[in-house]
Amino acid sequence: MTPFSVPEQPDGEPPSRRGRKPESIWEKVGASHRAWLEPVRSRLFASGLTLDDLVNRSGYSKTRISELLRGKGYYPGWEITYSVVRALDIPIFPLRRLWTAAAREADKDTAWIESRIHEVQPLQPEHPPLAHQGFTETMREPYTAYASALLQSDRRAAWVVAEVFDILWLGWDEATASPDVRRHAWRLLRSRVMLRAHHHPDGHPDLRAAAFVTLVQSRINDLAARFAQIGELADFFDHIGRLPQDQFDVAVLRYLCGISQHAVPAVVGLSPALTHAMDHHARGALESTYHRHDDPGVITP
Repeated sequence: MTPFSVPEQPDGEPPSRRGRKPESIWEKVGASHRAWLEPVRSRLFASGLTLDDLVNRSGYSKTRISELLRGKGYYPGWEITYSVVRALDIPIFPLRRLWTAAAREADKDTAWIESRIHEVQPLQPEHPPLAHQGFTETMREPYTAYASALLQSDRRAAWVVAEVFDILWLGWDEATASPDVRRHAWRLLRSRVMLRAHHHPDGHPDLRAAAFVTLVQSRINDLAARFAQIGELADFFDHIGRLPQDQFDVAVLRYLCGISQHAVPAVVGLSPALTHAMDHHARGALESTYHRHDDPGVITP
């Protein structure tokens, strides 16, 4: 029985659905590979198409399509990926960017990537919805600041934010159907950043490296005093990493990224009242455990 086959009904009646979901994604699939594979699977589930439908539309065998949908075996070439993506009417440009990033994650070199892309006919110009363009222009700066605070790398932060915006483009209909696009997008960003952030063994984000790039310590000329300040700030940031999720996000945006309290609600997709409450609780928790640093400074550019 293939992952998409439907068992016969005991009473001889036709099955109530045309197929079933494929098996779960292979546990060894990397974060960048999941970035495009999960949206492809979601679109497949929503479309109602079966494996046979994809075989007929793509021209590839059930075995190869099934392996692609699970992420198992060799990393798929762009030609077969493109055939599935086109059959599901998914935007091609953002998917190809995600596919390329995942190919690098799978240790494919530039020559391999370019040769696979050249196997497919040149793509026609493709543009995201205007609402998506407006959203990304508004959120790029705060999203990148948040990612940079956790990843300690402007380059990695920009790359993760670009990945998030591509995933969001692939699922823009789902995003706009959610109760709040901003909250939907923020959760996506947070999940992609946390996949790459350093964590303690207990799972909490490890922000201690941020102590090396605060404005407070950068203004200290005495080397010994600077190292002492770094030690204290590292302890402070470690406490931030142990805050509840929403309090953590608000604290990072406000006190590490320097984003205005009036701008934070729109970034995280929460009401101003709830965001203020999160800020209040976070400050209370931090002051009770580390009262010497009410204002640790912000991340330097």
